[in-house]
Amino acid sequence: MKQPLTYADAGVDIDKANALVDQIKKVAKSTFKSSVLSDIGGFGSLYSLSTDNLKSPVLVSSTDGVGTKLKIAFLTGKHDTIGIDLVAMCVNDIAVQGAKPLFFLDYISMGKLDSTTAMAIISGIAAGCKIANCALIGGETAEMPGMYQENEYDLAGFTVGVVDNDRIIDGSDIRVGNKLIGIASSGLHSNGYSLVRKICFDVLKMDLEEHLPELGKTLAEELLTPTKIYSETLLSVARDLPINGLCHITGGGFEDNLLRIIPKACGIIIKENSWEIPPIFTFLKEAGSVEDMEMKRTFNNGLGMIVIVPDNAAQDVFGRINAMNEKAYFIGEIVDRKAETDRITWV
Repeated sequence: MKQPLTYADAGVDIDKANALVDQIKKVAKSTFKSSVLSDIGGFGSLYSLSTDNLKSPVLVSSTDGVGTKLKIAFLTGKHDTIGIDLVAMCVNDIAVQGAKPLFFLDYISMGKLDSTTAMAIISGIAAGCKIANCALIGGETAEMPGMYQENEYDLAGFTVGVVDNDRIIDGSDIRVGNKLIGIASSGLHSNGYSLVRKICFDVLKMDLEEHLPELGKTLAEELLTPTKIYSETLLSVARDLPINGLCHITGGGFEDNLLRIIPKACGIIIKENSWEIPPIFTFLKEAGSVEDMEMKRTFNNGLGMIVIVPDNAAQDVFGRINAMNEKAYFIGEIVDRKAETDRITWV
């Protein structure tokens, strides 16, 4: 008689997955607020939306991943910060519309469930949720034999936030004379890593544990620096100061992202050398002989967020951002655009 097969024989260990859920509950609960009405492990997650201070609440949602930055985590075996990146990529995208993040869900998929790795990832996600002041209320950890290389996985995140309808920031109030204030990034964030890996590993044949004097740290430490989460800073500024537009500098760099929110009748002047560029960007530019425009459309180049404000509020906004231990820089302004001219001018 043939030996009866089980799901575990096919590579899916239900008992291990159930044990992991019990571990996740403890971590997730550290992010809970009174609005969370359900525990981890249900079919759906319940969140009570309080609208007492909102006249006309609008929900804002975003989903994202961290791209090939995952490859660096695989190579180093360090998985406790990549979850912060995941939260940042999602909550920063709703923060630019003026939304306060409420809750977060994650999706982790592995070929073979590694509880230690999964818990490291989820601990990072919880840490990111605490920075963003939102709750980790649910997710999915999938074991999918044959889908991934050994010790590899995929990640996705999903967040929902809320903003009052008359407080939505969508760029429609941007006018000629508005000032651009850039807020410093923590480094590469989570974009451009395919080019980073091409330069560092294919061209330079570098080792991740190589210490780089110009960076003051190892290559691995630099490449795994978590993406900065800006939501609390932006919400503080928007609470009582005017913001006409916000731009999260992610994939596409300055060129693509700024044009998503600037009216077509307006032009943008950006002053080069008006902010401090972290050494990792200079290193990549020189090592890969990357042209200036390619740098500007691939990386954040030291600015993870750009705030567009009326001229008469610019100094107040600048001061508020710096008071919250962020580095802010005046980097340009909005100008009238003549027909057929470039929408962004670097001076």
